[in-house]
Amino acid sequence: MSHALLARVVRSGFVESVHYGTAVAVGPDGDVLVAVGSPQSAIFPRSSNKPLQVVAMLRAGLDVDGQLLALACASHSGERYHLDGVRRLLASAGLDEAALLNTPALPLDDDERVAWRAAGRPPSSLVQNCSGKHAAMLVTCVQNDWPLTDYLHRDHPLQRTVAETLADLAGEPIAAVGIDGCGAPAHALSPLGLAVAFARIGAADPGTPEGRVAAAVRTYPEWLGGTGRDVTRLVRGVPGLVAKDGAEGVYAAALPDGRAAALKIADGADRPRGAVLAALLHRLGVSADVLDEIADVPVLGHGRPVGRVEVIGVR
Repeated sequence: MSHALLARVVRSGFVESVHYGTAVAVGPDGDVLVAVGSPQSAIFPRSSNKPLQVVAMLRAGLDVDGQLLALACASHSGERYHLDGVRRLLASAGLDEAALLNTPALPLDDDERVAWRAAGRPPSSLVQNCSGKHAAMLVTCVQNDWPLTDYLHRDHPLQRTVAETLADLAGEPIAAVGIDGCGAPAHALSPLGLAVAFARIGAADPGTPEGRVAAAVRTYPEWLGGTGRDVTRLVRGVPGLVAKDGAEGVYAAALPDGRAAALKIADGADRPRGAVLAALLHRLGVSADVLDEIADVPVLGHGRPVGRVEVIGVR
């Protein structure tokens, strides 16, 4: 895989660090408008795959909409309404949090994490950021009479359905299967395939599984991320946008007319990814105040801005 220089970190006029990666943007007709690095080489999109995974669950009969559907797509911050939503989702199938098999963790949100620790609580599957997806997986299993104890195994009927759906949406085969941080299978796609899949979700007809996912994300972005999260701000600030961040420097987004973008920062850093996505959306003709806000990543010296992260590979 050949990555290209996407961004540089400038401190006091001096280039201190650089970030390489791959970025791609497609137009409404699927034509590639921006291609930097190796858009057709496989990556693990990590949590950027979640909306695709939820499309698979809806195709398999999951009957959820609104806030809880957005939560199924989420890497949530572990705020109280997120946890209540996970409990509600599980209860709809007669389950509780004991059924969750995702990796125990602390809340992503700083304040919630401090409060959780102050209360003497250990890491929990409930507060781990993928618990909404795992709850939806369990509900899908109940509705199909599939076993619950091994729902994370790659050969489980649920995970086979997920893999087939991801390949269908992306228009390419799954390149590799690993184990994600939450314990679920991690499926590898190319950034181009990821952008194509997001384009299909963003432009989908209402009432289809893809369209239901898009509607939930657009209507309830705080359930997709959380307070202060850039993905929540982006979806709220760009009309019609569907977006999802992923670990190790991944981001993907799409608009209702099928314009879409995806990126991977090679070193896995989160620092430049919002700015790079903002640049890609600008290239797609999007204009919104939130893009300028997300693109402004200051470099601090003695507590004040002395430089910034500059996107140079996407112009």
